[in-house]
Amino acid sequence: MTGRLERSATYGILALFAVISLTPVIGILSTAFGRSSSQAAGFSLPDGLNWANFAEAWTRGHFGSYLTNSVLVAVAVVTATAVLATVAAYAFGVMRFPGSGVLFYLFVLGLTLPQEALVVPLYFDLRYWQLTDTYWALILPQTAQSLAFGVFWMRTYFRSSPRSVIEATRLDGASSWTTLWRVLVPMGRPALSTMVVIVFMWTWNEFLMALVMVSDEAHRTVPLGLAFFQGQHSSDTALLAAASVLIALPVVVVYVALQRRFIEGMLTGAVKE
Repeated sequence: MTGRLERSATYGILALFAVISLTPVIGILSTAFGRSSSQAAGFSLPDGLNWANFAEAWTRGHFGSYLTNSVLVAVAVVTATAVLATVAAYAFGVMRFPGSGVLFYLFVLGLTLPQEALVVPLYFDLRYWQLTDTYWALILPQTAQSLAFGVFWMRTYFRSSPRSVIEATRLDGASSWTTLWRVLVPMGRPALSTMVVIVFMWTWNEFLMALVMVSDEAHRTVPLGLAFFQGQHSSDTALLAAASVLIALPVVVVYVALQRRFIEGMLTGAVKE
């Protein structure tokens, strides 16, 4: 009886928090499908599913070009971060060389530096090299910022990898490069997938860097485009909600696609011996 009561209480608490978490989402979706700009942004149900709001927001806000820019930047940042962080973390986690501890903590130091303290010096540096208002002004700084987390995360996986597997590959004559990409990386897909999802979400939602580094419309990303769209249509809550849903949809799709590996990577982080 006591176990059943505790289980019921647990499910009740989980259901309560689920309702609290889903209420804002339901409110935004309800507003996005509303028919008029005078509809409040609360939680009233729409009279019908007005898909035209999404088409109108997409056309008015030029989100097609903004979405292309965000996809290009996100793919470049995630790819560069995944490759560089994996290689660096393998060196720090498996190989032994002088100064490895100092270099690793220099990487970790990047996790403690606030972006607001770096964005102004970065702007002047990139302006000196004539990289502002280009994709490089968004890709290079965000890759550098993501590397601190990527190296820290993947090093944890490599340090917990089975030593016997690494030693067996070396006895078979495999090089460090082969051991990394043919053995450890396939074994560490949950940890790698978790890092990819987190870096993708950070890059996709990045606003400050895009606001400072980009002034022309041709290189705006979707968070920056939504800010300008909000300024132009502040009274039309239906269009704003529809635009917000359009922008959040790619992140939801990526998370759902990698949900199993993401959760596995968060819980275990690695395949342990």
